[in-house]
Amino acid sequence: MTLKCRECKICNGIACRGEIPGLGGKDTGRSFIRNIEKMQEIKIRMDVLCDDAPITSETDIFGMHMKMPVFVAPVAGIKNNYGADIREYDYNCSVLQACDESGIVGFTGDGIDIDNLFALPAKAVNDHHGKGIVTIKPWIQEGVDARISVLRDLKYMAVAMDVDAAGLPLLREGKTPVENKNIEKLRYIKQKLQKPFIVKGVMTVHAAEVAKQAGADAIVVSNHGGRVLDDCLATVEVLPEIVEAVGDDMVILVDGGIRSGMDVFKCLALGADGVLVGRPFALSCVKGGTEGLKQEIALYHDQLISTMRMTGCHTLADIDKTKIVY
Repeated sequence: MTLKCRECKICNGIACRGEIPGLGGKDTGRSFIRNIEKMQEIKIRMDVLCDDAPITSETDIFGMHMKMPVFVAPVAGIKNNYGADIREYDYNCSVLQACDESGIVGFTGDGIDIDNLFALPAKAVNDHHGKGIVTIKPWIQEGVDARISVLRDLKYMAVAMDVDAAGLPLLREGKTPVENKNIEKLRYIKQKLQKPFIVKGVMTVHAAEVAKQAGADAIVVSNHGGRVLDDCLATVEVLPEIVEAVGDDMVILVDGGIRSGMDVFKCLALGADGVLVGRPFALSCVKGGTEGLKQEIALYHDQLISTMRMTGCHTLADIDKTKIVY
């Protein structure tokens, strides 16, 4: 199988910059690259002089008990972006099965083709006992209503809207285009769903406060993997101020540049409740199916536990800013 992904030793966006469709960041790719660089600049303080007690990364988010606070990020258009001849339903079934067996949770994606890129992934969640989070792009109301209608008789844990997809040119030019969302439009979606609602694509305190006022249960600090705006700040650069502003009021997740369990630790130290991992998890699933993704998830878990051991952290509550330099 020949993939568009070059499978670089470090997935940093340099080799694939500007390749959309594909995995690169928009234009020069500097936003994707900055996510990686700023994550790598954060350093961990080693301190092993502590009690030799059991270590656990378990947590509860939205009433879901998780082995660690890591989610598989939503990815749609596997064939277009990865060059893999895999049906959307099959890809999402592999993701959700791996998540279920690994004790974490997966997001499914969305796209212009509502039947193939939204309904089938949503059906995959339903077919896995509702253990998954469905993503809706910020379509105009017609498109949002159509997808909510698809979900009416399906089981699922929560719904996310990746509002940053409003910047994707192909989606703005479609028959049912995407649009920017304000408080009223977000509140409309929350009221329609009657499920935990996650706003993905928050990069400022202002946007976090808008999501909060709209009734969102959580936000994802995300710049869409550097795919919607060139020369954008990295997610870990803006995460601390967003946590300070709304961290007591809602769940805060983050994605962008997370390439190891050490990076998961860094994000938790900066105040995130959990993280989403996109490209590395998607590639492992495209290449190795459920078992391939399980192995990658296990690696992240082992790295997180090891980092906790080497920093004197026995539970997630022990991880804070004193454990890193940033």
